[in-house]
Amino acid sequence: MPDLVPALPEIFLAVMSMALLMAGVFQKEENAGRSVSYLAIATLVVTIAIVGVVADGRASTFGGAFVTDGFAVYVKVLILIATAAAVLMSREYLERHGIFRFEFPVLMVLAALGMLMMVSANDLISLYLGIELQSLSLYVIASFQRDTTRSAEAGLKYFVLGALSSGLLLYGISLVYGFSGSTNFDALAQLFQAGQSPLGVTVGIVFIIAGLAFKVSAVPFHMWTPDVYEGAPTPVTAFFAVAPKIAAMALFVRVMVGAFGDLGDQWQQVIIFISIASMVLGAFAAINQTNIKRLMAYSSIGHMGYALIGLAVAGGAGNAEARADGVSGILIYLAIYMFMNIGAFACILQMRRNGRMVEGIGDLAGLSKSNPAMAVVLATFMFSMAGIPPLAGFFGKLYIFLAAIEAELFALAIIGVLASVVGAFYYLRIVKVMYFDAPEEGFDGPVSMEMKAVLVVTGVVTLFFFVWPLPILAGAGLATAALLPG
Repeated sequence: MPDLVPALPEIFLAVMSMALLMAGVFQKEENAGRSVSYLAIATLVVTIAIVGVVADGRASTFGGAFVTDGFAVYVKVLILIATAAAVLMSREYLERHGIFRFEFPVLMVLAALGMLMMVSANDLISLYLGIELQSLSLYVIASFQRDTTRSAEAGLKYFVLGALSSGLLLYGISLVYGFSGSTNFDALAQLFQAGQSPLGVTVGIVFIIAGLAFKVSAVPFHMWTPDVYEGAPTPVTAFFAVAPKIAAMALFVRVMVGAFGDLGDQWQQVIIFISIASMVLGAFAAINQTNIKRLMAYSSIGHMGYALIGLAVAGGAGNAEARADGVSGILIYLAIYMFMNIGAFACILQMRRNGRMVEGIGDLAGLSKSNPAMAVVLATFMFSMAGIPPLAGFFGKLYIFLAAIEAELFALAIIGVLASVVGAFYYLRIVKVMYFDAPEEGFDGPVSMEMKAVLVVTGVVTLFFFVWPLPILAGAGLATAALLPG
């Protein structure tokens, strides 16, 4: 029997997802959704505690295919927090639209299980299993509002394009295995220690990058993002924008830095291109958007472009300190990105009039007069996403750009700063609409206690990150040291 302690959080989550399913089946339909939702949140919180308890250096199981270390622990905590927040935010919306079935939080828990497996994958096969477990849950969640054409269309688009990305990923895995004879990350790292590899492995790495780029919605594999974000129910969009992106970016880092770190010269330029394309498209394509969910989709594409700067830095050879700064910058950025996006989507979930959701940016007109507290909170998140000091978003970009400068990737840093300036336009446009446009009819109220709690926590972290950044900075430092022990 393998030592199952490293995989204890995943085992607990798998068992509890089955238990939640049974709990929902044996309750009255009108009560099942709410009770299973709260039980799912409790399960995710307990899983965070288990992740902390089993965190004791680097340990592996299942023949080295599954590993837990400081890097995995840091990212798993972010994923579980994001999933718990998404479940909490979804309850009121789903109840109001009459689609709150107990299967929804169960699917969220199963998606989180897949993400945790992705983060701990130390083998190309376990990587694929984690991605597919996550993806199958997300396909269903995207089309959960099945009586709505937009939601069904979103789920179908995500499914078809997700199948394409899985094919690309599998083809890349088969090439790497065929030319190297192994799928284990540690074995691959030893094989390529000299920085040389057959041409087939290089081609395989490019296909793997393409498959993973789809998961983080990086250009040119971003085409699904705006349509799926717009069509999916708003709490699902909030979930898509945070937890799966964090998991996929962490997996991207573990694969490229862990298994193919010594081949950085062969894949770094691909990451640089994807990063630049994502930043530029995310900045310019969002300018003409009138739907706030589509705007947030392009915003997330741009943010993943900034995070990929750190991966490009980590692909540089010869400067161990710069590589560590690159990985650390990504981890800090992902934590800040999580709080900003959860808070922004919590505000978007309050955009409803006469019981109907509204999604137009113009619908925010005069919000400072009809709901000044909500306007202040949303303005805080918009300023932070634009990277305006001293808010958290500024520091996220600062660490990324400093890492690029340290690695002498000056052109990448300059393009990132310019894209950030362009992107600030559409964030500040929302603030202008709220404070300077003629008032529209006010939004429905009141704000539920769950949403108030989410807004307060995310707002405080975003606003006062500069006062006490130590927990996130120290956690990112330990995670980086675990991934790059040298």
